[in-house]
Amino acid sequence: MVMQAVLETFATDDFSLWPVREQESHGYLVLDRKLTPAEVGTAVMRIAGCNNWEPEEEPGPRPTDPLGTFLHGLLTMPDPFATGGFRVTDNATNTVFVEPGCCNGLETWRDWLEVLDGTGCASFGHDPSSVAERVGDTVRLMLDAYGTDGSPVIELSVDRVRTLVTGAQQDLQDFLSLAGTWAEQHLPAHATAVTAALARALDLAPTK
Repeated sequence: MVMQAVLETFATDDFSLWPVREQESHGYLVLDRKLTPAEVGTAVMRIAGCNNWEPEEEPGPRPTDPLGTFLHGLLTMPDPFATGGFRVTDNATNTVFVEPGCCNGLETWRDWLEVLDGTGCASFGHDPSSVAERVGDTVRLMLDAYGTDGSPVIELSVDRVRTLVTGAQQDLQDFLSLAGTWAEQHLPAHATAVTAALARALDLAPTK
């Protein structure tokens, strides 16, 4: 069983502000320390793109240059977000038991801690409507709680899920460290601000 931090991605559409990985359609990018520089660039592009919109009240003048304009939302929004979440897969059978759906973000990954030590239940978006629920010493995972019958379901021990969550959290932290190094190379004038914004978008402590 594997739990991965995944970021929802789409086609790059001639993006040219920095090198990115070519991608033709919708998918998920696993965030960890194994990413290539182009994949890190893709992740930063996607997270910045998630936050590239004009709020009702601008926190300051919007830059006019293409790079400054694209990064503006990410760098100025107090609570940036990143579409995706923690995906749970049986790597022996490739069966998915939790997949982040629409309206779920990586910034809500601590909902898993609520399952383990808090309310005992969390949902992760819709289409599919994945749910995790603690029952005693086990956690029940269902891919689509509100979909058709026959949705994949599995029960894991609380200790097993805690280990999986700790591993996925470390993957996120490793990605953030990798992104900080990437930003120093590709966005030197914005590296500190971009890294801090990514930490907020992933609900992680800033890298040192």
